[in-house]
Amino acid sequence: MATNVENNGTGFQPVPSGNAAVARNVVVPRRHPGRWLAIAILAILALQIVQAVSANPNFHWDVYLTYLFSAQVIRGVGWTLILTVVAMTVAIVVAALLVIMRDSDNPVLRGIAYAWVWFFRGTPIYTQLLFWGLFAVLFPNLSLAIPFGPEVISVETKYIVTPAVAAILGLGFNESAYLTEIFRAGFNSLDRGQAEAAQALGMKPTKIWWRILMPQAMRVIIPPTGNETIGMLKMTSLVLAVPFTLDLTFATNAISNRLYLPIPLLLVAGTWYLAITSVLMVGQHFLERHFGKGGSVHPTRAE
Repeated sequence: MATNVENNGTGFQPVPSGNAAVARNVVVPRRHPGRWLAIAILAILALQIVQAVSANPNFHWDVYLTYLFSAQVIRGVGWTLILTVVAMTVAIVVAALLVIMRDSDNPVLRGIAYAWVWFFRGTPIYTQLLFWGLFAVLFPNLSLAIPFGPEVISVETKYIVTPAVAAILGLGFNESAYLTEIFRAGFNSLDRGQAEAAQALGMKPTKIWWRILMPQAMRVIIPPTGNETIGMLKMTSLVLAVPFTLDLTFATNAISNRLYLPIPLLLVAGTWYLAITSVLMVGQHFLERHFGKGGSVHPTRAE
C-alpha cells in the first residue's frame, strides 16, 4: 500500500493512503523511579522519627503542653521580642551613622568608625554582655563636671544602666558592627551615575536618596539584614550574662530548675523561637518582594 509523508509539527511521519488512520506520535512522560524511591525512604524515616519522639516518655509531653502557654513563658516571649526590636533599632541607627562616618573626609571620624567595627566584630558577644553587666561595678557613678572643676551633676550608674539597658546596648552595639558592612555593600552597589542624572534634572539630594538610590540599595540590604534580625532574636538567649532575667530562655530555665525536667522546657523555648523566626521569615519574604520589583527576572523553568 502506497504511503505519503506528512509533517505534523513533531517530525515527518508516514501517512497511509486511502481511509487508513494517520499515525501520530505519542509523547511519553519521562519516568523518575529514583525520585519516588527517595521520597518513600524519606517518608519512612520521617514516620519512624515522629513515632520515636512522640512515644518516648523521657520527653514529658504533658509537661511541655502544660508550660507552652504559661504566663511566665508568654511574658518571656514578650520581653524577647522587645529586646530584639529595640536592639535592632539601636543597631540600625548606629550602623547608619558609622556608614556616614566611614565615607566622611574627616580622618578622625573614619578612624572612629573603623575602630568601632574592629572592636565589636573582633570580641565575642558574650564577653561584651558580661562587661555591660559589670558596667555599674566598674563605674559606680556617672557624673558631668567642668574640666578641672567641680561636678555639676552625679548619679549612680545602676539607675541608668539597668539590666534591660545593658542588654539592649550590648546586643545593639555588637550588631551595629555587622550591619555597617551590610549597609556599605548595599550603597556601594549603586550606580552613582543615576544620582548625577537626577541632579541634572533638578532633584534635591534628599529626594534622590529616598526615591532613586535607597529603593535600589534595599534590594541588597534587606536579605542579610533579615538574617541578622533572626540571629539577634536567638542572641537574646545570652542576656543572662548581664544578667537580664525576664527573657524567654531565663523563664524556661527557671521552670526547668524548679521541676528538674530540662528537656520539655527546652522544647518549649525551641518551639517559641521557631514560631517567631517563622513569622520574621515571612515578613522578610514580603519585604524582599516589595523592594525587588523590577529588579530581576526569574525565568520559568521548562518542564
